[in-house]
Amino acid sequence: MVNKDSVSGTLIVALVMCLVCSVVVSTAAVMLKPAQQANAELDMKRNVLMAGGLLKDSHASKAEVEKAFADIQIKYVDLNTGKFTDQAPAGGSGRAASKIASASEKLPSNEDTAKIIRRENTKEVYLVEKNGQLDKIILPVRGYGLWGTLYGFLALESNLDTVAGLGFYEHKETPGLGGEVDNPSWKAQWIGKKVFNNQGDVDIAVIKGQVNPNSPDAIHEVDGLSGATLTSKGVDNLVNFWLGNQGYGPFLKNLKAGEA
Repeated sequence: MVNKDSVSGTLIVALVMCLVCSVVVSTAAVMLKPAQQANAELDMKRNVLMAGGLLKDSHASKAEVEKAFADIQIKYVDLNTGKFTDQAPAGGSGRAASKIASASEKLPSNEDTAKIIRRENTKEVYLVEKNGQLDKIILPVRGYGLWGTLYGFLALESNLDTVAGLGFYEHKETPGLGGEVDNPSWKAQWIGKKVFNNQGDVDIAVIKGQVNPNSPDAIHEVDGLSGATLTSKGVDNLVNFWLGNQGYGPFLKNLKAGEA
Protein backbone atom coordinates (compact mmCIF):
# COMPACT_ATOMS: atom_id res chain seq x y z
CA MET A 1 0.00 0.00 0.00
CA VAL A 2 1.39 3.37 -1.01
CA ASN A 3 1.37 6.02 1.67
CA LYS A 4 -0.27 8.94 -0.13
CA ASP A 5 1.08 11.36 2.44
CA SER A 6 4.67 10.43 1.66
CA VAL A 7 6.82 12.14 -0.97
CA SER A 8 6.84 9.03 -3.13
CA GLY A 9 3.08 8.66 -2.76
CA THR A 10 2.53 12.27 -3.85
CA LEU A 11 4.75 11.77 -6.88
CA ILE A 12 2.94 8.58 -7.87
CA VAL A 13 -0.47 10.25 -7.60
CA ALA A 14 0.77 13.20 -9.65
CA LEU A 15 2.21 10.85 -12.29
CA VAL A 16 -1.03 8.90 -12.55
CA MET A 17 -3.02 12.12 -12.93
CA CYS A 18 -0.65 13.31 -15.66
CA LEU A 19 -1.03 10.01 -17.52
CA VAL A 20 -4.82 10.11 -17.27
CA CYS A 21 -4.94 13.71 -18.48
CA SER A 22 -2.59 12.89 -21.37
CA VAL A 23 -4.81 10.00 -22.45
CA VAL A 24 -7.94 12.18 -22.24
CA VAL A 25 -6.35 15.02 -24.24
CA SER A 26 -4.92 12.66 -26.86
CA THR A 27 -8.21 10.83 -27.25
CA ALA A 28 -10.10 14.11 -27.62
CA ALA A 29 -7.62 15.35 -30.23
CA VAL A 30 -7.98 12.15 -32.28
CA MET A 31 -11.78 12.17 -32.03
CA LEU A 32 -12.06 15.86 -32.94
CA LYS A 33 -9.62 15.75 -35.88
CA PRO A 34 -12.19 14.67 -38.50
CA ALA A 35 -14.53 17.48 -37.39
CA GLN A 36 -11.69 20.00 -37.48
CA GLN A 37 -10.69 18.89 -40.98
CA ALA A 38 -14.30 19.13 -42.16
CA ASN A 39 -14.61 22.64 -40.71
CA ALA A 40 -11.33 23.70 -42.37
CA GLU A 41 -12.53 22.39 -45.74
CA LEU A 42 -15.88 24.16 -45.35
CA ASP A 43 -14.12 27.41 -44.43
CA MET A 44 -11.87 27.08 -47.49
CA LYS A 45 -14.90 26.61 -49.74
CA ARG A 46 -16.61 29.60 -48.15
CA ASN A 47 -13.57 31.83 -48.79
CA VAL A 48 -13.25 30.67 -52.40
CA LEU A 49 -16.92 31.44 -53.01
CA MET A 50 -16.73 34.84 -51.31
CA ALA A 51 -13.72 35.87 -53.40
CA GLY A 52 -15.53 34.88 -56.57
CA GLY A 53 -18.69 36.76 -55.65
CA LEU A 54 -20.59 33.47 -55.56
CA LEU A 55 -21.59 33.76 -51.90
CA LYS A 56 -22.67 37.00 -50.26
CA ASP A 57 -23.17 35.88 -46.68
CA SER A 58 -19.99 34.93 -44.80
CA HIS A 59 -22.19 33.15 -42.26
CA ALA A 60 -23.98 31.01 -44.84
CA SER A 61 -24.91 27.53 -43.69
CA LYS A 62 -23.00 24.41 -44.66
CA ALA A 63 -25.82 23.42 -47.03
CA GLU A 64 -25.70 26.81 -48.75
CA VAL A 65 -21.91 26.65 -49.12
CA GLU A 66 -21.97 23.13 -50.51
CA LYS A 67 -24.72 24.04 -52.98
CA ALA A 68 -22.80 27.06 -54.27
CA PHE A 69 -19.56 25.10 -54.45
CA ALA A 70 -21.18 22.41 -56.61
CA ASP A 71 -20.46 24.55 -59.69
CA ILE A 72 -16.74 24.63 -58.93
CA GLN A 73 -14.19 22.17 -60.21
CA ILE A 74 -10.84 21.90 -58.43
CA LYS A 75 -7.92 21.35 -60.80
CA TYR A 76 -4.14 21.42 -60.44
CA VAL A 77 -1.62 23.50 -62.34
CA ASP A 78 2.09 22.87 -62.83
CA LEU A 79 3.51 26.38 -62.53
CA ASN A 80 6.72 25.34 -64.29
CA THR A 81 4.91 24.28 -67.46
CA GLY A 82 1.85 26.49 -67.16
CA LYS A 83 -0.42 23.52 -67.82
CA PHE A 84 -2.89 21.37 -65.95
CA THR A 85 -1.57 18.29 -64.20
CA ASP A 86 -3.20 15.30 -62.55
CA GLN A 87 -0.68 15.48 -59.71
CA ALA A 88 -2.05 17.22 -56.62
CA PRO A 89 0.26 19.50 -54.63
CA ALA A 90 2.38 17.73 -52.04
CA GLY A 91 0.76 18.00 -48.64
CA GLY A 92 -2.66 18.55 -50.21
CA SER A 93 -2.35 22.23 -51.10
CA GLY A 94 0.07 24.71 -52.63
CA ARG A 95 0.44 26.36 -49.25
CA ALA A 96 1.60 23.08 -47.72
CA ALA A 97 3.80 22.24 -50.72
CA SER A 98 5.67 25.54 -50.37
CA LYS A 99 7.17 24.22 -47.13
CA ILE A 100 8.43 21.01 -48.78
CA ALA A 101 11.82 21.39 -50.48
CA SER A 102 11.19 18.71 -53.09
CA ALA A 103 7.84 20.24 -54.06
CA SER A 104 8.93 23.86 -54.28
CA GLU A 105 11.81 26.08 -55.26
CA LYS A 106 13.61 28.88 -53.48
CA LEU A 107 13.15 32.15 -55.29
CA PRO A 108 16.04 34.53 -56.02
CA SER A 109 15.56 37.67 -53.94
CA ASN A 110 15.27 39.86 -57.05
CA GLU A 111 12.36 37.72 -58.30
CA ASP A 112 10.64 37.24 -54.97
CA THR A 113 8.57 40.43 -55.09
CA ALA A 114 5.83 38.87 -52.93
CA LYS A 115 8.42 37.83 -50.31
CA ILE A 116 7.19 34.26 -50.10
CA ILE A 117 10.75 32.79 -50.11
CA ARG A 118 9.68 29.49 -51.68
CA ARG A 119 7.19 28.97 -54.50
CA GLU A 120 5.44 25.64 -54.82
CA ASN A 121 5.62 23.81 -58.14
CA THR A 122 1.95 22.84 -58.18
CA LYS A 123 -1.11 24.90 -57.27
CA GLU A 124 -4.78 24.11 -56.93
CA VAL A 125 -7.13 26.38 -58.90
CA TYR A 126 -10.91 26.64 -58.85
CA LEU A 127 -12.87 26.67 -62.10
CA VAL A 128 -16.45 27.94 -62.08
CA GLU A 129 -18.40 26.54 -65.00
CA LYS A 130 -21.83 27.42 -66.37
CA ASN A 131 -23.45 25.48 -69.17
CA GLY A 132 -20.18 23.67 -69.77
CA GLN A 133 -18.24 26.90 -70.26
CA LEU A 134 -15.68 28.60 -68.03
CA ASP A 135 -17.35 31.44 -66.13
CA LYS A 136 -14.66 32.36 -63.60
CA ILE A 137 -11.35 31.08 -62.31
CA ILE A 138 -10.32 31.55 -58.69
CA LEU A 139 -6.63 31.53 -57.82
CA PRO A 140 -4.97 31.15 -54.40
CA VAL A 141 -2.52 34.00 -53.74
CA ARG A 142 -0.27 35.06 -50.89
CA GLY A 143 2.42 37.59 -50.09
CA TYR A 144 3.98 39.57 -47.27
CA GLY A 145 2.30 42.71 -45.98
CA LEU A 146 3.50 44.73 -42.97
CA TRP A 147 3.41 42.17 -40.16
CA GLY A 148 3.10 38.87 -41.95
CA THR A 149 1.84 36.94 -44.94
CA LEU A 150 -1.59 37.62 -46.39
CA TYR A 151 -3.39 34.55 -47.73
CA GLY A 152 -6.33 34.91 -50.07
CA PHE A 153 -8.02 34.26 -53.40
CA LEU A 154 -8.11 36.31 -56.59
CA ALA A 155 -10.98 35.64 -59.01
CA LEU A 156 -10.89 36.41 -62.73
CA GLU A 157 -13.74 36.47 -65.23
CA SER A 158 -13.80 34.01 -68.13
CA ASN A 159 -11.77 36.39 -70.32
CA LEU A 160 -8.90 35.86 -67.83
CA ASP A 161 -8.22 39.59 -67.83
CA THR A 162 -10.96 41.11 -65.66
CA VAL A 163 -10.95 40.85 -61.86
CA ALA A 164 -14.11 39.29 -60.46
CA GLY A 165 -13.06 39.64 -56.82
CA LEU A 166 -10.28 39.55 -54.24
CA GLY A 167 -10.43 38.46 -50.62
CA PHE A 168 -8.04 37.52 -47.83
CA TYR A 169 -8.91 34.86 -45.29
CA GLU A 170 -5.79 35.15 -43.13
CA HIS A 171 -3.44 38.04 -42.34
CA LYS A 172 -1.79 39.93 -39.47
CA GLU A 173 -2.36 43.49 -40.65
CA THR A 174 -3.26 46.25 -38.20
CA PRO A 175 -7.01 46.73 -37.64
CA GLY A 176 -8.19 50.04 -39.05
CA LEU A 177 -5.09 50.42 -41.21
CA GLY A 178 -3.71 47.46 -43.18
CA GLY A 179 -6.63 45.45 -41.85
CA GLU A 180 -8.81 47.46 -44.23
CA VAL A 181 -8.00 44.80 -46.82
CA ASP A 182 -11.16 43.24 -45.37
CA ASN A 183 -13.26 46.37 -45.95
CA PRO A 184 -16.05 45.49 -48.42
CA SER A 185 -15.81 48.94 -50.01
CA TRP A 186 -12.12 48.51 -50.77
CA LYS A 187 -12.55 44.97 -52.02
CA ALA A 188 -15.34 46.14 -54.31
CA GLN A 189 -12.87 48.45 -56.07
CA TRP A 190 -11.10 45.43 -57.55
CA ILE A 191 -14.14 44.16 -59.39
CA GLY A 192 -13.97 44.99 -63.09
CA LYS A 193 -10.32 46.07 -63.07
CA LYS A 194 -8.21 44.93 -66.02
CA VAL A 195 -5.14 42.83 -65.25
CA PHE A 196 -3.14 43.17 -68.48
CA ASN A 197 -2.24 46.07 -70.75
CA ASN A 198 -2.43 45.99 -74.55
CA GLN A 199 1.01 44.36 -74.71
CA GLY A 200 -0.12 41.50 -72.47
CA ASP A 201 1.96 42.61 -69.48
CA VAL A 202 0.56 42.67 -65.94
CA ASP A 203 -0.53 46.26 -65.34
CA ILE A 204 -2.88 46.11 -62.37
CA ALA A 205 -1.70 48.21 -59.42
CA VAL A 206 -2.56 49.43 -55.94
CA ILE A 207 -1.53 53.06 -56.16
CA LYS A 208 -0.65 55.63 -53.51
CA GLY A 209 -3.71 57.77 -52.84
CA GLN A 210 -6.92 57.62 -54.84
CA VAL A 211 -7.51 56.62 -58.43
CA ASN A 212 -8.26 59.44 -60.85
CA PRO A 213 -11.36 58.20 -62.68
CA ASN A 214 -10.44 60.34 -65.69
CA SER A 215 -7.02 58.76 -66.07
CA PRO A 216 -6.58 56.21 -68.88
CA ASP A 217 -4.84 54.01 -66.30
CA ALA A 218 -7.85 53.99 -63.95
CA ILE A 219 -9.07 50.68 -65.38
CA HIS A 220 -5.93 49.05 -63.97
CA GLU A 221 -5.75 50.88 -60.62
CA VAL A 222 -7.08 50.47 -57.07
CA ASP A 223 -6.90 53.03 -54.26
CA GLY A 224 -4.11 52.56 -51.74
CA LEU A 225 -5.12 51.95 -48.13
CA SER A 226 -4.96 55.15 -46.11
CA GLY A 227 -2.17 55.01 -43.51
CA ALA A 228 -1.09 51.55 -44.65
CA THR A 229 1.54 52.11 -47.33
CA LEU A 230 3.42 48.87 -46.70
CA THR A 231 0.27 46.75 -46.70
CA SER A 232 -0.87 48.42 -49.94
CA LYS A 233 2.53 47.74 -51.47
CA GLY A 234 2.40 44.15 -50.24
CA VAL A 235 -0.98 43.55 -51.91
CA ASP A 236 0.29 45.17 -55.10
CA ASN A 237 3.39 42.96 -55.04
CA LEU A 238 1.55 39.71 -54.39
CA VAL A 239 -1.07 40.29 -57.08
CA ASN A 240 1.59 41.18 -59.65
CA PHE A 241 3.75 38.22 -58.62
CA TRP A 242 1.02 35.61 -58.92
CA LEU A 243 -0.28 36.99 -62.21
CA GLY A 244 3.26 37.23 -63.60
CA ASN A 245 5.73 34.75 -65.06
CA GLN A 246 6.69 33.18 -61.73
CA GLY A 247 3.04 32.58 -60.87
CA TYR A 248 -0.03 31.88 -62.99
CA GLY A 249 1.02 34.05 -65.96
CA PRO A 250 2.12 31.20 -68.28
CA PHE A 251 -0.90 29.12 -67.27
CA LEU A 252 -3.34 31.96 -68.00
CA LYS A 253 -1.78 32.49 -71.42
CA ASN A 254 -2.03 28.77 -72.20
CA LEU A 255 -5.60 28.60 -70.94
CA LYS A 256 -6.60 31.60 -73.05
CA ALA A 257 -5.01 29.97 -76.09
CA GLY A 258 -6.71 26.64 -75.34
CA GLU A 259 -3.38 24.96 -74.69
CA ALA A 260 -3.54 24.34 -70.95
